Amino acid sequence: MVSPVVSQVYLAKVVIDGGSALDIIFASTLQSMGYDMASLVPFDQAFYGLIPGAGSTPVGRATLPVTFGTCDNYRMEYINFEVAEFETSYHAILGRPSLAKFMAIPKHTYLLLKMPAPKGILLVYGDLQTSYACEAKNIELSDTLECSRNSVLVAQAAKNLPADQQQIPAKESTSESQLAPVVATKTIVLRDDEPHKTAVIGASLDPA
Repeated sequence: MVSPVVSQVYLAKVVIDGGSALDIIFASTLQSMGYDMASLVPFDQAFYGLIPGAGSTPVGRATLPVTFGTCDNYRMEYINFEVAEFETSYHAILGRPSLAKFMAIPKHTYLLLKMPAPKGILLVYGDLQTSYACEAKNIELSDTLECSRNSVLVAQAAKNLPADQQQIPAKESTSESQLAPVVATKTIVLRDDEPHKTAVIGASLDPA
Protein backbone atom coordinates (compact mmCIF):
# COMPACT_ATOMS: atom_id res chain seq x y z
CA MET A 1 0.00 0.00 0.00
CA VAL A 2 1.55 3.28 -1.17
CA SER A 3 0.50 6.93 -1.22
CA PRO A 4 1.28 8.65 -4.55
CA VAL A 5 0.01 11.98 -5.83
CA VAL A 6 -2.48 11.41 -8.66
CA SER A 7 -3.46 14.46 -10.71
CA GLN A 8 -2.31 16.74 -7.86
CA VAL A 9 -4.37 14.81 -5.28
CA TYR A 10 -2.76 12.75 -2.50
CA LEU A 11 -4.21 9.23 -2.46
CA ALA A 12 -3.42 7.30 0.72
CA LYS A 13 -4.81 3.88 -0.32
CA VAL A 14 -3.19 2.78 -3.57
CA VAL A 15 -2.27 -0.91 -3.66
CA ILE A 16 0.62 -2.31 -5.73
CA ASP A 17 -0.48 -5.54 -7.44
CA GLY A 18 2.25 -7.11 -9.55
CA GLY A 19 -0.19 -9.84 -10.63
CA SER A 20 -2.65 -7.44 -12.24
CA ALA A 21 -2.47 -6.69 -15.96
CA LEU A 22 -4.47 -3.47 -15.48
CA ASP A 23 -4.11 -0.14 -13.69
CA ILE A 24 -7.45 0.57 -12.05
CA ILE A 25 -8.90 3.64 -10.41
CA PHE A 26 -12.37 3.67 -8.90
CA ALA A 27 -15.18 5.98 -9.93
CA SER A 28 -15.77 7.09 -6.34
CA THR A 29 -12.11 8.18 -6.16
CA LEU A 30 -12.38 10.26 -9.34
CA GLN A 31 -15.59 11.89 -8.13
CA SER A 32 -13.93 12.79 -4.81
CA MET A 33 -11.03 14.29 -6.78
CA GLY A 34 -13.47 16.50 -8.71
CA TYR A 35 -12.72 14.77 -12.02
CA ASP A 36 -15.12 15.41 -14.91
CA MET A 37 -16.63 11.94 -15.46
CA ALA A 38 -18.02 13.05 -18.84
CA SER A 39 -14.47 13.25 -20.18
CA LEU A 40 -13.81 9.52 -19.71
CA VAL A 41 -12.77 7.61 -22.83
CA PRO A 42 -15.33 4.84 -23.54
CA PHE A 43 -14.07 1.36 -22.71
CA ASP A 44 -16.29 -1.71 -22.32
CA GLN A 45 -13.94 -4.70 -22.00
CA ALA A 46 -14.77 -6.67 -18.85
CA PHE A 47 -12.11 -7.78 -16.39
CA TYR A 48 -12.13 -10.40 -13.64
CA GLY A 49 -10.44 -11.06 -10.31
CA LEU A 50 -11.46 -8.05 -8.22
CA ILE A 51 -14.96 -9.26 -7.32
CA PRO A 52 -14.98 -12.94 -6.29
CA GLY A 53 -16.89 -15.02 -8.82
CA ALA A 54 -17.96 -12.08 -10.98
CA GLY A 55 -16.68 -9.83 -13.71
CA SER A 56 -16.77 -6.06 -13.90
CA THR A 57 -17.06 -3.73 -16.89
CA PRO A 58 -15.24 -0.40 -16.52
CA VAL A 59 -17.20 2.79 -17.13
CA GLY A 60 -14.33 4.27 -19.13
CA ARG A 61 -10.62 5.03 -19.22
CA ALA A 62 -8.69 8.01 -17.85
CA THR A 63 -5.04 9.03 -18.30
CA LEU A 64 -3.70 10.68 -15.14
CA PRO A 65 -0.29 11.83 -13.90
CA VAL A 66 1.04 9.73 -11.02
CA THR A 67 3.94 11.05 -8.89
CA PHE A 68 6.11 9.32 -6.31
CA GLY A 69 8.68 10.98 -4.06
CA THR A 70 9.24 14.49 -2.73
CA CYS A 71 10.25 17.83 -4.15
CA ASP A 72 13.91 16.87 -3.71
CA ASN A 73 13.64 13.66 -5.70
CA TYR A 74 10.52 12.49 -7.50
CA ARG A 75 9.30 10.52 -10.50
CA MET A 76 6.14 11.28 -12.51
CA GLU A 77 4.51 9.21 -15.26
CA TYR A 78 1.16 9.32 -17.07
CA ILE A 79 -0.83 6.15 -16.37
CA ASN A 80 -3.80 4.81 -18.32
CA PHE A 81 -6.40 3.82 -15.73
CA GLU A 82 -9.48 1.66 -16.24
CA VAL A 83 -12.31 3.23 -14.22
CA ALA A 84 -14.23 0.63 -12.20
CA GLU A 85 -17.58 1.41 -10.61
CA PHE A 86 -18.06 -0.71 -7.51
CA GLU A 87 -17.49 -0.32 -3.78
CA THR A 88 -14.00 -1.01 -2.42
CA SER A 89 -11.66 0.19 0.31
CA TYR A 90 -8.92 1.17 -2.17
CA HIS A 91 -8.48 4.41 -4.09
CA ALA A 92 -6.66 2.75 -6.99
CA ILE A 93 -4.66 -0.35 -8.02
CA LEU A 94 -1.34 -0.11 -9.83
CA GLY A 95 -0.52 -3.24 -11.80
CA ARG A 96 2.23 -4.41 -14.13
CA PRO A 97 1.77 -1.65 -16.76
CA SER A 98 2.50 1.13 -14.25
CA LEU A 99 5.38 -0.81 -12.67
CA ALA A 100 6.93 -1.19 -16.12
CA LYS A 101 6.46 2.49 -16.90
CA PHE A 102 8.09 3.56 -13.64
CA MET A 103 10.71 0.79 -14.04
CA ALA A 104 9.85 -0.02 -10.44
CA ILE A 105 10.82 -3.15 -8.50
CA PRO A 106 8.46 -4.15 -5.64
CA LYS A 107 9.95 -5.81 -2.56
CA HIS A 108 6.84 -7.33 -0.97
CA THR A 109 8.72 -8.80 1.99
CA TYR A 110 9.84 -5.33 3.10
CA LEU A 111 6.81 -3.42 1.74
CA LEU A 112 9.21 -1.43 -0.40
CA LEU A 113 9.07 -0.05 -3.94
CA LYS A 114 12.31 0.95 -5.68
CA MET A 115 12.51 3.00 -8.88
CA PRO A 116 15.02 5.23 -10.66
CA ALA A 117 14.63 9.00 -10.26
CA PRO A 118 16.57 12.08 -11.42
CA LYS A 119 18.59 12.21 -8.18
CA GLY A 120 19.21 8.54 -7.55
CA ILE A 121 17.16 5.52 -6.51
CA LEU A 122 13.75 6.46 -5.11
CA LEU A 123 12.52 4.34 -2.18
CA VAL A 124 8.76 4.22 -1.55
CA TYR A 125 7.70 2.52 1.69
CA GLY A 126 4.35 0.83 2.19
CA ASP A 127 1.97 1.29 5.13
CA LEU A 128 1.29 -2.00 6.95
CA GLN A 129 -1.55 -0.71 9.15
CA THR A 130 -3.40 0.83 6.22
CA SER A 131 -2.92 -2.39 4.22
CA TYR A 132 -4.44 -4.47 7.02
CA ALA A 133 -7.39 -2.09 7.49
CA CYS A 134 -8.16 -2.09 3.76
CA GLU A 135 -7.94 -5.88 3.55
CA ALA A 136 -10.33 -6.31 6.48
CA LYS A 137 -12.76 -3.86 4.88
CA ASN A 138 -12.58 -5.70 1.54
CA ILE A 139 -13.39 -9.03 3.24
CA GLU A 140 -16.42 -7.43 4.87
CA LEU A 141 -17.57 -5.98 1.55
CA SER A 142 -17.05 -9.34 -0.16
CA ASP A 143 -19.20 -11.14 2.43
CA THR A 144 -21.93 -8.52 2.09
CA LEU A 145 -21.84 -8.83 -1.70
CA GLU A 146 -22.07 -12.63 -1.51
CA CYS A 147 -25.09 -12.50 0.83
CA SER A 148 -26.78 -9.97 -1.45
CA ARG A 149 -26.13 -12.14 -4.53
CA ASN A 150 -27.57 -15.22 -2.77
CA SER A 151 -30.68 -13.27 -1.78
CA VAL A 152 -31.21 -12.24 -5.39
CA LEU A 153 -30.85 -15.86 -6.58
CA VAL A 154 -33.39 -17.06 -4.00
CA ALA A 155 -35.86 -14.34 -5.03
CA GLN A 156 -35.47 -15.23 -8.71
CA ALA A 157 -36.00 -18.92 -8.00
CA ALA A 158 -39.13 -18.13 -5.98
CA LYS A 159 -40.63 -16.18 -8.89
CA ASN A 160 -40.29 -19.24 -11.15
CA LEU A 161 -42.18 -21.53 -8.75
CA PRO A 162 -45.88 -22.30 -9.36
CA ALA A 163 -48.25 -20.39 -7.12
CA ASP A 164 -49.30 -23.53 -5.22
CA GLN A 165 -45.66 -24.21 -4.24
CA GLN A 166 -44.99 -20.73 -2.89
CA GLN A 167 -47.17 -21.30 0.21
CA ILE A 168 -45.52 -22.55 3.40
CA PRO A 169 -47.33 -25.80 4.39
CA ALA A 170 -49.13 -25.72 7.73
CA LYS A 171 -47.76 -27.97 10.45
CA GLU A 172 -49.93 -31.03 10.96
CA SER A 173 -51.12 -31.61 14.51
CA THR A 174 -50.36 -34.98 16.06
CA SER A 175 -53.15 -36.60 18.07
CA GLU A 176 -52.52 -38.17 21.43
CA SER A 177 -53.38 -41.60 20.05
CA GLN A 178 -50.61 -41.29 17.45
CA LEU A 179 -48.04 -40.59 20.16
CA ALA A 180 -48.95 -43.64 22.28
CA PRO A 181 -46.89 -46.76 21.46
CA VAL A 182 -48.69 -49.78 20.07
CA VAL A 183 -48.25 -52.79 22.41
CA ALA A 184 -49.09 -56.42 21.68
CA THR A 185 -51.05 -58.21 24.41
CA LYS A 186 -52.21 -61.74 25.06
CA THR A 187 -54.70 -63.16 27.49
CA ILE A 188 -53.36 -65.99 29.69
CA VAL A 189 -55.62 -68.32 31.68
CA LEU A 190 -53.86 -69.47 34.86
CA ARG A 191 -56.53 -71.74 36.41
CA ASP A 192 -60.17 -72.36 35.89
CA ASP A 193 -60.97 -70.84 39.29
CA GLU A 194 -58.96 -67.59 38.78
CA PRO A 195 -60.00 -64.57 36.72
CA HIS A 196 -58.34 -63.91 33.39
CA LYS A 197 -55.13 -61.88 33.53
CA THR A 198 -53.53 -59.86 30.75
CA ALA A 199 -49.75 -59.77 30.38
CA VAL A 200 -47.59 -57.74 28.01
CA ILE A 201 -45.50 -60.06 25.82
CA GLY A 202 -44.27 -57.70 23.10
CA ALA A 203 -42.42 -54.40 22.76
CA SER A 204 -43.67 -51.36 20.95
CA LEU A 205 -44.41 -51.93 17.26
CA ASP A 206 -43.23 -48.44 16.48
CA PRO A 207 -39.71 -48.78 14.99
CA ALA A 208 -38.70 -45.58 16.66
